Amino acid sequence: MMLLIVIIALALIFDFINGFHDAANSIATIVSTKVLTPFQAVLWAAMFNFVAFFIAKYLIGGFGIADTVSKTVIADFVTLPIIFSGLIAAIIWNLLTWWLGIPSSSSHTLIGGFAGAAIAKWGSLTVVKGAVILKIASFIFLAPLIGMMVAMVISVILQWSVKRVNPHKADSWFKHFQLVSSALFSIGHGLNDSQKVMGIIAAALIATHIQHPEIGYGINSINDLPNWVAFACFTAISLGTMSGGWKIVKTMGTRITKVTPFEGVVAETAGALTLYLTEFLKIPVSTTHTITGAIIGVGSVKRLSAVRWGVTRQLLVAWILTIPVSALIAAIVYWALGHHLIS
Repeated sequence: MMLLIVIIALALIFDFINGFHDAANSIATIVSTKVLTPFQAVLWAAMFNFVAFFIAKYLIGGFGIADTVSKTVIADFVTLPIIFSGLIAAIIWNLLTWWLGIPSSSSHTLIGGFAGAAIAKWGSLTVVKGAVILKIASFIFLAPLIGMMVAMVISVILQWSVKRVNPHKADSWFKHFQLVSSALFSIGHGLNDSQKVMGIIAAALIATHIQHPEIGYGINSINDLPNWVAFACFTAISLGTMSGGWKIVKTMGTRITKVTPFEGVVAETAGALTLYLTEFLKIPVSTTHTITGAIIGVGSVKRLSAVRWGVTRQLLVAWILTIPVSALIAAIVYWALGHHLIS
């Protein structure tokens, strides 16, 4: 029982860290274009992170991404020490990349940690659902690619739409539009990232039901997940977003390509549409990868040399390393601590 409480607390701490780690994704462009101050921007993003709860609960009517995450490891092989070790690894990697200013994926960190601890426990790859891991891993490349392509299409359409408008007037329009586009992206961030933590908590509650039914706190499936779990997860990520993440804001807002209000609107809208698509497909993706691809797409339409490809290559390497490094850290944590814990 105590370990379950610790795991839920760690999951919400990870969710909070995810908020300030990924805050830059939805506010970097709006801050770099000086539409809002950093403080105003994080409040704006946090509010729409929380609005996402009501959209998922009452409009979409379910939490499909949470279900996918909870099934990363075959249920019969999930134990509380595995989940504990995976969360510790995910928190370590998230804090390290935040400190270094690298916009890595909190999603893949969590998936890698969960899978790595399970493999360390059972000594076999068969305990993880390979198809689920492969589908999630494929979107390391597909999410930014889709975001980039959507951004390029939107760029061309908007450029044609305002070609006869006075540039200063158009710039003013896009500064106002950025409030809408950043809100749309923040909703996508809340929908996507909060559900990943919900999936981990669901896996812990299902494992508790299977291994310790006498406790009475477990659940049969994610359909039985208590409402307080969803509410707590969306609240934690919103509070995390309010705390900001300024090192990553700099990378996302200025180092990849110089962003204007027009380009900010395009990147955020393209990123939001990509996140809504993956929500529909119930695939957990990285909001970091998505917005990065969109920023590259809008920069490429301007001219290929506008994109700092050296920075982009560094980010790609960090993305590719996230799942295996998180898995390795989780395995080390499990061998050092996890196997001493009582489920």
